[in-house]
Amino acid sequence: MLTTDEIERAVKSGSGPALIHVLPPEIFDAKRIPGSKNACVYETVFLSRVAEIQPDRAAPLLVYGAGAGSHDAAIAQQKLREAGYTDVGILAGGLAAWEEEGRALEGTGAMPVLPDFNGTFAIVPSASVVRWTGRNLFNHHSGTVAVRAGSITLEKNALVAADFTIDLTTIVCEDIPDPAINRMLIAHLESDDFFDVTQHPLATFVVTAVEAVPEASEGMPNFRITGRFTLRGVTRDLTFPILVAAGDPDTLTGQAVLDLDRTDFGSIYGSGRFFRFLGKHVVNDIVHLHVKITAKRAGG
Repeated sequence: MLTTDEIERAVKSGSGPALIHVLPPEIFDAKRIPGSKNACVYETVFLSRVAEIQPDRAAPLLVYGAGAGSHDAAIAQQKLREAGYTDVGILAGGLAAWEEEGRALEGTGAMPVLPDFNGTFAIVPSASVVRWTGRNLFNHHSGTVAVRAGSITLEKNALVAADFTIDLTTIVCEDIPDPAINRMLIAHLESDDFFDVTQHPLATFVVTAVEAVPEASEGMPNFRITGRFTLRGVTRDLTFPILVAAGDPDTLTGQAVLDLDRTDFGSIYGSGRFFRFLGKHVVNDIVHLHVKITAKRAGG
């Protein structure tokens, strides 16, 4: 790795390797080492962009990213070496070290910052869905069920309330191509063996407690919620992690993955905990759910 002193001397003299800033364009626009070119290592066009900057694979390159704790520069170096670049160095400490040492930077200096999110966001049914997977001893089936309505409320980027309603009349199985067999399974799921849809067409979830996960990294669940889930007319407490993220100032997305024990709600068909000698008729108690909710700012 090259030090900040070595790079600064090269920048001032106009000599040295081509400097490649490997973070997204909005970071490049805000802060960059003078003379740098941008090729974001997170993008699939990274290698073609570097090829535009420096087509000679024998010429020296120097890549830099955020700094300590971020693998951006190391991954960029690896990708470039695998692509045939023979002289690829890394700036030790990256952009953070350069800035901490008070060295010259180009750019606006305005790093992108998300605004504080406050208020209630109404769920958009067409952009929200619950994906389900059910299993037996030797097979599994999967599909979707629609989210009808609900809301998410934030105060200063912190989740404080949420609720949603699932329309069980919309159950779809996606993995059985034969229409007759598919219809048979859906009818079975809608019956009182499973979800008793005629008597209980809706399932609801209302948050009763929220705990932030302060150590959560981007892409990991940032809240742990507890709420009252009602299915088949039975209400139970559920606790599970959820990731809430902002798509833009007026749009939120919440995603959660959880395992639901259907027998807690009176669906005991095929359960080995309630029946003996089931043989091939065993159905797993656990239903795996992936809940994806998109919400727009109320009135927005």
